[in-house]
Order: sequence, then C-alpha cells, then structure tokens
Amino acid sequence: MPTEPGPVPHDDLRDQAGRRYPAHLDVWEVHEPRDWPGAWWAEWYSLPPQLWPLPLPPASYRLNRDYRDERRERERVRRTVTVRRVTGPSVPATAWRFVAELPGGELIGELRAHDESPHLRWGDGMLPEAPETVLDGVLVMVAYRRLGIGRRLVEALIAALAANGPVCVRALTEQPGIDLLRACGFEIEPSRPAAMRFDQTVSGVRQRRW
Repeated sequence: MPTEPGPVPHDDLRDQAGRRYPAHLDVWEVHEPRDWPGAWWAEWYSLPPQLWPLPLPPASYRLNRDYRDERRERERVRRTVTVRRVTGPSVPATAWRFVAELPGGELIGELRAHDESPHLRWGDGMLPEAPETVLDGVLVMVAYRRLGIGRRLVEALIAALAANGPVCVRALTEQPGIDLLRACGFEIEPSRPAAMRFDQTVSGVRQRRW
C-alpha cells in the first residue's frame, strides 16, 4: 500500500501575503540578512537594521538544486560534527589542540593554542593572577564556515581552561577572525601592535624604505 506523505516541515510559515510556501522546497526562517539570499549587503554585518536597503522576508528558499543540495549538506554537517581535544605524545604538555570531525573521522576544523610562560613576559616581578594562553589559530574548511564550528572550537578551549581556574586567552587576528572571537566574548585590547619586517640584501646591506 502506498504510504501517506509526511507533514510539510514548513507548513506553518507564510510569505508576506499570507500564502504557504511550496511543499517541495526547503524553506527556512529569515532572522538576519545572512539568512536571505536576496540580501546582497549581508557581508556588511555591522550595518544597523534601519540602514538595510530592503526589508527582510519572514522566510526564504532556493530554486536552484545545487544551492539546495549545498544547504542540506551544510545542515547535515552542523548536526553531526563533533569537537574533541587531542592529547598524547604529539601534543606538548603546554599546548592545546582541538579538532572538529565528521562521524567518518573527516577533519574539517582545528584549533591550536599554547600556554605562555609568565616568567618570559613578566620576569620575576609581579605575575598575572591567571596563567595566560595564546591562541595560535582556528581553521575551518571553507565549505563549512559560518556553521558555528569555529565558535565551538574556541568554546571548547575556554571550557578546558576554566576547569583549572581563571581564564586569560590572548590572540592576534584580523577579519574575519575578529568577529569570531568577539562572538566568543573576546575584546579588542587598546594596544596597537605594529606589523614589522626585517629584510637583508645578498650583500648584507639593509634596504632603505624611504
């Protein structure tokens, strides 16, 4: 006997005219510009709502099957990815390594950090209240970015550090890493690091840059 079709997952959603969306499409709610393919300004994440060129619809969908399949794959990854800490002889005692993996063991993200020796930075004087950890890097495969994987990696590091007391983590980054770390509770320090480089010619004479 033929089975009856299941309920439409998005049957409760309506467009701006109060109509149902087609049952054969993958429909999702729109909460911010990045949820809507029609928001060409979505990358301007700091743009306040009153300056958005167009109002956001209540929901959206893709007609292109390639986009639909890509979105389904990303949702599958979001549901199934796991984050774990890597330990063992390959990781020094003062280092931290966390990986994001799919059920089959495929590596799609990684975080590395190390504990900074307070004596190297502060000498034998007054030491900071909490040991400091330096975030070396957070990497996520391009196809699976903006799924919260990088944030889960950072939160896993912070949770592991918190088990031993107060947490202090420092990082030097640029966009889009700034937004990721801000979402995890990091704040920009008032200092101004300078990007510096030393060049020496074959003759041993330093190059002049002015």
